[in-house]
Amino acid sequence: MSTTMTVQEAGRALADPTAYADEARLHEALALLRREEPVHWVEAPGYNPFWAITKHEDVLEIERNNNLFLSYPRPMLLTAELDEMQRQQREQGMELRTLVHMDDPEHKKMRAITADWFKPRSLRRLEGRIRELAKRYVDRMAELGGECDFVTDVASQFPLYVILSVLGLPESDYGRMLKLTQELFGGDDPELQRGANAEDTMAALMDFFEYFKELTASRRANPTDDLASLIANAEVDGEPLSDVHTFSYYTIVASAGHDTTSSAIAGGLHALIEHPDQLARLQADLSLMPLAVDEMIRWVTPVKQFTRTAAEDTEIRGVRIAKGESVLLSYPSANRDEEVFEDPFRFDVGRDPNKHLAFGFGVHYCLGARLAKLEARIFFEELVPRLESIELAGEPQLIATTFVGGLKHLPIRYTLKS
Repeated sequence: MSTTMTVQEAGRALADPTAYADEARLHEALALLRREEPVHWVEAPGYNPFWAITKHEDVLEIERNNNLFLSYPRPMLLTAELDEMQRQQREQGMELRTLVHMDDPEHKKMRAITADWFKPRSLRRLEGRIRELAKRYVDRMAELGGECDFVTDVASQFPLYVILSVLGLPESDYGRMLKLTQELFGGDDPELQRGANAEDTMAALMDFFEYFKELTASRRANPTDDLASLIANAEVDGEPLSDVHTFSYYTIVASAGHDTTSSAIAGGLHALIEHPDQLARLQADLSLMPLAVDEMIRWVTPVKQFTRTAAEDTEIRGVRIAKGESVLLSYPSANRDEEVFEDPFRFDVGRDPNKHLAFGFGVHYCLGARLAKLEARIFFEELVPRLESIELAGEPQLIATTFVGGLKHLPIRYTLKS
């Protein structure tokens, strides 16, 4: 590990997709920023400048103050080229408008459309189906003969089946949705990207739009009782959703609804392999599973950042933030903050309290957080008791990204009880 990284180099790492594929480098950079300059101005090649926010307390305060720090128009860090393309799309009325792009009162109204689907009483109806799918994929591991790439064979498949069955999409389309999601979130990774430029990333997004355009027409003509029909036929202030709002809603539910959970499950298993004492502890006491799942999510932190724009001049830790400037909220940094987490680089399946910010906070707290935790809990409740042995069978590989991601390959060798 480098010992000569400067604060400026550490800041630029936040805009370097390869840094997120090298956890040692990433956490060295984040620890340096937390220690030396927790509010740091970043000028990185190919990106519009931004303030890097790396302390848990500051990320939390910005999330709380959603009227001062706005999601629109720059909700996430993108290249300057993609920022410009979005600006042009905005002028044409074709800009992606998901929940993460919105501020109140629009955000509150749009979130309310699907909020009931993700409440505990609604999720209880899904538990049987989720457990059935979890058993299917643990059985799938057994069928693979004791060796597999856990990401591609299991972790990327199980949550996909859950969320797309909730949406009501046909199983024949699941492979297409997985590929489009990987192209959208893996646009910086040579293995997953459709192409190396901004036009290719936008093309993947447009393919999402085309798919959901047909789905919307179908559900409006023939409504069913699935989530897709609810979105297609929703109204806000007595008016049906625009095409852009409808497609944007589908896109965020279908993509974020499984990709982040896949990363948490894969990264969680990797952590258990690397910390066999914690796996043994969990096997001896399955009642720890809810705490263990939260620790896995903290450990992985699938969403790496969101950005906010200052609505007026303000200060963070005495540093002046001018109106219109962007602040990047680094969730991996906040979730390893030494002032909040005791021994933050220790993986602890019994960590309590665990005040991680992996799902955000406040009005933008992840709509699907309960579903993600339910899926992970049920999956590991099915897997952990059946594990007799498990080890790495090759080198794990992380996605190169600046937004959402985790492991893209986790080769493992294992024995399972029947």
